[in-house]
Amino acid sequence: MKKIIFPKNPETTKMIIVYGLILIGIISRLLPHPANFAPISALALFSGAYLSRKNAIIIPLAAMFISDIFLGFHVTMPYVYASFALIALFGYLLKKKTSFINITALSLSGSFLFFLITNFGVWLSAGMYPHTIPGLTQCFTLAIPFYRNTILGDLVYSGAFFGTYALINSYVLKPARQSLKT
Repeated sequence: MKKIIFPKNPETTKMIIVYGLILIGIISRLLPHPANFAPISALALFSGAYLSRKNAIIIPLAAMFISDIFLGFHVTMPYVYASFALIALFGYLLKKKTSFINITALSLSGSFLFFLITNFGVWLSAGMYPHTIPGLTQCFTLAIPFYRNTILGDLVYSGAFFGTYALINSYVLKPARQSLKT
């Protein structure tokens, strides 16, 4: 079996892995999937945990924009993009302690934030509902089935991104760092 060779600088290796996972997230959005079962929220959370604040916001928004070129643009894009930028900031809270509980809690919080912001945006700007309290209630009520998929997608993709990174870190990066010390 051929040995995998990584750059000698562990930070460079970390960035290669992080950006590789991000690329997988972008490609995943373009593949067929159930409505709202997408990787971008998890990508934003993951980017926030492992990238600088600026890159943590730019990466998910760039992923959205690139994939939207192929999927289409819509009137609620500012609300969608704003929610992902905020979720990236949530990920920044994981820089000090990435744990199953923290990742799950922030993933669920991001799902809820996305639900609130984007559905308010639909009500406000899509022209589908009257601009009344009953119209807002109807908008949020009809969005509930999509919310289930948002939660499931966010949890699955967050688990995949953070879990993959943790496994690579434990079995590839830590041994590589230790061998450099000896």
